[in-house]
Amino acid sequence: MQKSDGMNYAPKGKPRPVAGPGEFAIAAIALDHGHIYGMCNGLVEAGAVIKYVYDRDVKKMEAFCEVFSGTKMALNEEEIFMDSEVKLVAGAAVTSERCALGLRVLNAGKDYFTDKAPLTTLGQLEMAKAGVKETGKKYMVYYSERIHVESAVYAGDLVKDGAIGKVIQVMGMGPHRLGALKRPDWFFKKENYGGILCDIGSHQIEQFLFYADVKDAAIVRSQIANYNHPEYPELDDFGDAVLVGDNGATQYFRVDWFTPDGLSTWGDGRTFLLGTEGYIEIRKYVDVAREKTSNHIYLVNQDGEQHFCVDGKVGYPYFGQLILDCLNRTENAMTQEHAFKAAELCVKAQMQAVKIK
Repeated sequence: MQKSDGMNYAPKGKPRPVAGPGEFAIAAIALDHGHIYGMCNGLVEAGAVIKYVYDRDVKKMEAFCEVFSGTKMALNEEEIFMDSEVKLVAGAAVTSERCALGLRVLNAGKDYFTDKAPLTTLGQLEMAKAGVKETGKKYMVYYSERIHVESAVYAGDLVKDGAIGKVIQVMGMGPHRLGALKRPDWFFKKENYGGILCDIGSHQIEQFLFYADVKDAAIVRSQIANYNHPEYPELDDFGDAVLVGDNGATQYFRVDWFTPDGLSTWGDGRTFLLGTEGYIEIRKYVDVAREKTSNHIYLVNQDGEQHFCVDGKVGYPYFGQLILDCLNRTENAMTQEHAFKAAELCVKAQMQAVKIK
């Protein structure tokens, strides 16, 4: 697993199949972002079989097939859409093109699993909602910084069990390493990537909704800047925002592209959960200057101070739940309302952002 490069970060866990051999065939379309590997890893570990891959770049398909052997390179999207065995299509298209791909997938009668952010405009959001309503299919999102991080999963279990009472504030930090020379051109065009609050801010907002049990929220203040990358004038290298949920919970988050080269991983992602009876700190990818293992949790409540290292101990239940949701038409992995609300709020945060530099 590549830990220094967030674009190609693809967590691997233990296989926990929920479907029998061949019961849940999937395909991958659009390999523009390396997250497609993490998305497919999670699904395969949960029992999915990747039947097809399609991308306009043959070299990308060949590289994908080297990792996921037995996958057939499709001639076009239509070959995949016409195959009734394919239940779900996973895609990591250019961010601004994810909605259009999703609509094609839904109209072909298949569920859709897209990389975050799932769309870049409110107009796309309305089209996605209409597509889901018309087809009855799912438009699910890979909010990986929660669903594909064991410490984030475990923190959710602690909150559910009442370890810190009612969550009243979520504070998140999502720094990333830029690695500009390895990024594709579209990554630096705001029309394509949507802006930093729409892009990596989507992780933070989704976590707020989840941990604080928020159904809707208002953007109180959001800001963006390009502090140190004048050669990429459309890049937001910094962004932050304050939100207030419909239940009174609040959020502050910061995202940026300033991870120094000396850090052993691509970003020191952390989340702080304040509850009425305690608090939790999640150190997702590294415990800085102490040890290079991931998935550390610090819990303080009426029982005292506790530290958990859950690396390799929790797994990623989202993917099995998603497969079962597709087979049984349930909503246990994530509700459609939740997926779309996170998308809506990250777009609004970007739209309302004050440019401070």
